[in-house]
Order: sequence, then C-alpha cells, then structure tokens
Amino acid sequence: MKKTFYFVLMGAALMFTSCKTSQSAYKQAYEKAKAQETYAQADANAPVQVTPATETVTPVTPATDNTPVRSEAVVALGGDLKAYSVICGSFSVQTNAESLCQSLKADGYKAGIVKNVDRNMYRVYIGTYNTKAEAVTARDAFKAANPSRQDFQESWILLKK
Repeated sequence: MKKTFYFVLMGAALMFTSCKTSQSAYKQAYEKAKAQETYAQADANAPVQVTPATETVTPVTPATDNTPVRSEAVVALGGDLKAYSVICGSFSVQTNAESLCQSLKADGYKAGIVKNVDRNMYRVYIGTYNTKAEAVTARDAFKAANPSRQDFQESWILLKK
C-alpha cells in the first residue's frame, strides 16, 4: 500500500514540475510580435510607388503535344472508328456501357462503344477523330460542358492500335 502511495505521489510531483510555464518564452514571443507590429506600422506610413500596368495578351493554344494518350487494341462495336477517340467511361459489363452510350446519344453526342479484348473492358466514346488536336479540343469542350460530373472530368484520349 505504501509503495502505491509513493508511486502516485512521485507521478503527481513529476506531472506538476513538468508542466511549468516558461515565462521567458512568452516574453520572447511577445517582444517578437511587438517588433513585427512596429515594423508593419512603419511600412504602412511609407510612400507607395505605383507603376502603370501594361496588358499583355498571349494567345491560348491547346497543349496537344503534351496531352497523354493511351494506345490500346480495340474493336468497334458498331460504327466507324478513327485514329483518336475521347473516352468518357469504361465498364466491365456491356449493359452499363450501352446505357451510358444511349444517354450520351440523347444529349447529342456521336457516342459509341469499343471493346478492349485484352482487358475485357468496354470503352464509351463521345466522338472519334483523325487528329490528336481535334480529340483534345473535343475532350476539353466535353469536360467544360459537364463540370458537375466528376466521372466525365476524367475523360481521356484513346489511340487505336
């Protein structure tokens, strides 16, 4: 019983001595904050030199060369498939791919489905194009037209092998 009492007493003593505040640390922090405040007030009173802004317009061009593409061996399930396609959905179940494809067609896209036989995946595309630049432009327009659909924001470009 005495051992337990001494053990608790030593623990309490250790706890109270280790929780002491360091007044010098507070004083240093206060002095540093006061110095910064004084410096900020001195800068606020300094005259400000204003230089006129010049407008520089740089044309924005899509970075088609830097846009990544995935090259896959795919088979078109109906329709003509060109070199580049904008893929907006990938499914392992064909019925799910067909459902998205019908929805996109109802929205006015030239949607279709391709199958990657190696991975057994059905890819839904919104359009197929001859050049990478056309595909990048179409992908960016599609993403901009559907900002609330996170799955469409992950659209990518497929290069047919």
